[in-house]
Amino acid sequence: MSTPHGNAPRLRATPLGVPIHVVLVEPEIPPNTGNIARLTAASASPLHLVGTLGFRIDEHSVRRAGVDYWHLVDVRQHVDFAHFLHAFRKESPGGKLHLFSAIAEKSYLDAEFSPGDALVFGRESVGLPQELLDAHADRVVGIPTLGAVRSLNLANAAGIALFEALRQTGALAKTHRA
Repeated sequence: MSTPHGNAPRLRATPLGVPIHVVLVEPEIPPNTGNIARLTAASASPLHLVGTLGFRIDEHSVRRAGVDYWHLVDVRQHVDFAHFLHAFRKESPGGKLHLFSAIAEKSYLDAEFSPGDALVFGRESVGLPQELLDAHADRVVGIPTLGAVRSLNLANAAGIALFEALRQTGALAKTHRA
């Protein structure tokens, strides 16, 4: 017979003093953003929502969607990428951008992540705008796939990238149960 784990201690790590930022540019699918919001809450990472969203995130909409952890998410909205970049540079002056694209030439495994960096993801249907990729061409990375799919699900890609960044920065090196 299995035992309920509701109040059992969980495996935890100490949050970074300077967090990794997760940036979604014009996300379209609410469940993807909801999953990424949970990921950012679990990793003490700010979630930046940039531009026009394909859904509402007011309290009523979030509650109706069954998202009971929204109050744990450090969510920040920006009208466009320029406004995000201004706020990001002010908060993390040494932080680097890492733009994720399925058409990248460089693997995210070759990127060097540091505390304060930003992981930038585009719309589910078309990715990041080409002009943004061109403007930051040296910062574009991708997640290699083995199969013939067009790309990974946005929430999966964000999870893969964020936990590699946390691993590289040492955030996952010391764990404890709490």
